[in-house]
Amino acid sequence: MTDSSTLLNSHDHSRDAAGLLYVYPVVSRRAGGVSVGINLNPNNACNWRCLYCQVPDLVRGTAPAIDLARLESELRGFLRELLSGDFMRLRVPADMRRIVDVAFSGNGEPTSAREFPDAVATVALVLKDLCLELPVRLITNGSLVHRPTVQRGLALLARCGGEVWFKLDAASPERTAAINGVRLDPQKVMRRLRLCAHACPTWVQTCLFALDGAGPGDDELGAYLEILSGAGIPALKGVLLYGLARPSMQPGGDRLSPLSRQDMERIAAQIKNQGLRVKLSP
Repeated sequence: MTDSSTLLNSHDHSRDAAGLLYVYPVVSRRAGGVSVGINLNPNNACNWRCLYCQVPDLVRGTAPAIDLARLESELRGFLRELLSGDFMRLRVPADMRRIVDVAFSGNGEPTSAREFPDAVATVALVLKDLCLELPVRLITNGSLVHRPTVQRGLALLARCGGEVWFKLDAASPERTAAINGVRLDPQKVMRRLRLCAHACPTWVQTCLFALDGAGPGDDELGAYLEILSGAGIPALKGVLLYGLARPSMQPGGDRLSPLSRQDMERIAAQIKNQGLRVKLSP
């Protein structure tokens, strides 16, 4: 009998659940199965500091040098364990025992790794060798998509049928600074989103919540929709809206609170009115 205390769940995204440096499993409530995460930031370094981030001891910085041979070995070995070992039976709830994707996410901004394109190529090679047809996703804040190395990685991702989830939590410089810890020019965000969407199929990913008791106002939502429109509605796959799922590990995280489902559905409806597909996960 499986001990329920050892089962993974959607509220625990620990990066050491498999005892590996780069590869970790996540039970995804949205995807309905096991997402195999690729963590290119084992040093807990990111160029942003999002107020809702669940990474403990987060620091400002970039990814360290990546040992590609180790990444390949870990991914190959862990996928084989999921396919034919005991991990699924012992650690994953019965209704979630399927592999849904491989996702570059982890403890910081994955595109900050110099080896990012090589890491994408490594994942594609392992999946091909194991005859696995799985979506490969990049979850990114989009701040580095204009770099030539990242563009190469996005081109490789597109060739292997992958997609990007591009973070856009706020539009105004003031709210972006409060939420993401960076002050951004909305026009630059728009251009980067457009560049990303033309390089690889791209979803916009937005975390919705109240900050100091207030959700995004009409002006903020209008500015957000302007960025989507300026990036090119036809070029985007859609918008992924989700709420707070786990407690923040950052100072100031107590300023956040969930939005009501009614408020989230209202925002989703306004985005749909722009001609975009919306997936809502309150």
